[in-house]
Amino acid sequence: MNIIPAVDVLDGRVVRLLKGDFDAVTTYDEDPVGVAAHWIALGAPIVHVVDLDAARTGTADPRLWAAFAAEGIPFQLGGGIRDAPSATHAIESGVARVVVGSAIVHHPDTLKCVVAAVGSERVVAAVDVRDGRARGSGWEDRGIAWEDAIDRVVSSGAGALLVTGIETDGTLAGPDLSLLSRVRAVAANVPLIASGGVAAIDDLRALEDIGCVSAIVGRALYDRTITFEDVVAHGFFSS
Repeated sequence: MNIIPAVDVLDGRVVRLLKGDFDAVTTYDEDPVGVAAHWIALGAPIVHVVDLDAARTGTADPRLWAAFAAEGIPFQLGGGIRDAPSATHAIESGVARVVVGSAIVHHPDTLKCVVAAVGSERVVAAVDVRDGRARGSGWEDRGIAWEDAIDRVVSSGAGALLVTGIETDGTLAGPDLSLLSRVRAVAANVPLIASGGVAAIDDLRALEDIGCVSAIVGRALYDRTITFEDVVAHGFFSS
């Protein structure tokens, strides 16, 4: 299983939100590109970049993509990718994989169009769950039943499925293993990436036992409840 360090960007800074709350922001650094380059230099195969401004507004910022790409940083991009043209533009600008989330909730045919445009291996479908519902628009809408969202992902042909338990995100309280286990059962043939709540090596082992191929880790790395050295020592950067 691979660990993917998270680089969440808001107002040009590296931040973490608590449970997706834009009013509960912790700032970690003023240089998102430098932070991403640091994780790659230490051995991370890829970083998970989220443009939080775009996630909330729906308006992507290609200048952000270009800044990471110019440094040769392998990254998957979430936030503002809501149609095939924006996905294509991102890939052509140097993004390794695009993360499509809100479109799954609001415009289900869009995910299939994105897969057709850039190829399944370059598409990560993101389902962010709170109170049993998959949310979009920066996690601020009512959304749809998570099971319906998973069905849309499976039928789209997306190359991977990223599931975030919003209630655990940024809490260091442990991942939502119940949700992830249920998702794994109904989407057994789609590679599963976990996100939210990871605080310790034991959390990573539990996610690996469920069958996750990767886990996105943010606050635990920044607060050093997990050190990069520990992650490497336990073999979580093997492909």
